[in-house]
Amino acid sequence: MISKEAIRRGYNRGDYQVGAPTQPKFARAGAPVATGQRFENTVPAPDEVVEKLRAAGLEVVTDPTKVRDGVRDWWAGTMIAETDGRGGTDGVVVAKAGTVEEVQEAVRITRGAGVPLTVSAARSNVTGSALPVHGGVVLDVCGLDRILDLDETSQIVSAEPGVFGDVFETWLQERGFTTGHWPSSFGISTVGGWAACRGAGQLSTRYGKIEDMVVGLDVVLPDGSLITTGGNPRAAVGPDLNQVFVGSEGLLGVIVGVRLRLHRLPDYSRALAFGFDTFAAGLEACRQILQRGANPAVLRLYDNLESGVQFGHGETNVLLIADEGDQPLVDAVMTVTEQVCAAAQPLDQDAILEKWLDTRYLTGKSAEGFKPTEGKGFVADTLEMAARWADLPQIYDEVVAAINSVEGTLAGSAHQSHAYVDGACLYFSLRGEVNLEHRQDWYDQVWKAVNEILIAKGSAISHHHGVGLLRSPYVGQALGEGHRVLAATKAALDPKGLFNPGKFGL
Repeated sequence: MISKEAIRRGYNRGDYQVGAPTQPKFARAGAPVATGQRFENTVPAPDEVVEKLRAAGLEVVTDPTKVRDGVRDWWAGTMIAETDGRGGTDGVVVAKAGTVEEVQEAVRITRGAGVPLTVSAARSNVTGSALPVHGGVVLDVCGLDRILDLDETSQIVSAEPGVFGDVFETWLQERGFTTGHWPSSFGISTVGGWAACRGAGQLSTRYGKIEDMVVGLDVVLPDGSLITTGGNPRAAVGPDLNQVFVGSEGLLGVIVGVRLRLHRLPDYSRALAFGFDTFAAGLEACRQILQRGANPAVLRLYDNLESGVQFGHGETNVLLIADEGDQPLVDAVMTVTEQVCAAAQPLDQDAILEKWLDTRYLTGKSAEGFKPTEGKGFVADTLEMAARWADLPQIYDEVVAAINSVEGTLAGSAHQSHAYVDGACLYFSLRGEVNLEHRQDWYDQVWKAVNEILIAKGSAISHHHGVGLLRSPYVGQALGEGHRVLAATKAALDPKGLFNPGKFGL
């Protein structure tokens, strides 16, 4: 048995400042950057807009170096561009809001001037979702960082969007609660960012994704008005407006308040680990576990390559199962798991769990064994998708083959990270090493090859990282005729097209 605190071991921020955005390793190491224009058709923020924003009480950053630091994210595309000398933010300013009223004023001012507005918080996203592709104003909402209310009876917490994950969870646990939302970016992401990008935590099989936790939202619309959505356990008053804005990435409104469902802190936990001869056999075990009604907090299956890199078990496909909660429920989940995995090879669950706990929050680091060679450009990224159980084995084979077929690829690999009754998320790792001037070409080729497969299979091209710039070229194909509905919704709420323009294939 593992300790009741083990699965929710705290995030070790190291030299990161608590409650503030962090810069990617490449940026903090002083990689070469430039200040030239990054995108075409950019709209600079006029001086009168800057003056009005300051008069409204917002702090406005105009220094190009500080602006660049204030919009940089963790996307591999950003890292490639900046280290190629293509990173620039000419004409962009960052406006820092501290209240809902300041957000509303910023929206009205930019709307009146016809200036693009891109909302931003901790910038831990890995798709370029908060990059100001058409210039204008970046609205930083990290200053809205209050936890507003805790309804202990109903187990609902209300918070502003700029509350950082580790600060939020610590506050909740001191009062006996948890969201159960533990993304890999836990300490460098915010509550508002979780909702805006439709994120998932590492314990989502037990607790759900963020869209399952959202009870209600407060949203500033592109005309500056404030609306409140949701608020009840369930409703049949038309479509669920929460879900219009969850995952919208600042395209339709600025999230300024979030209400989330909570859980009591668990007092019991267990873990198991098994090895399977093939990745497909491991996927079948995951399917059976979920479809028999068990939903362990952690259900993660690693292919041969990742089993070797992560756990030193390259001879097998490692499945880690861990759960927490009331003892009868957890024991029942583990009984089902043991029955399903009876023919698999038992592994040392304590050693595998400890290794996973020690490495699950590492961000921006290359896996051991894939270090760059001197004179070459090393590129690493991840790609997460979701599909039905019936399709996942073939998708795994085809996607790994597609990654490895691109010249310069070091390795393509995957693990199953989030599972449901009808399907699961596969989380692919992409690693390449090419001449410096070919990094962008390699990156584009890999993503194009993989998305062609996913779209042909009818898969979700993203499970929890969102769209941003990275997936914008593929959204139209992925949504099909539904893309017209998204475009119509955008046009109705934001007829001038000023909110986070250039994204979602619009």
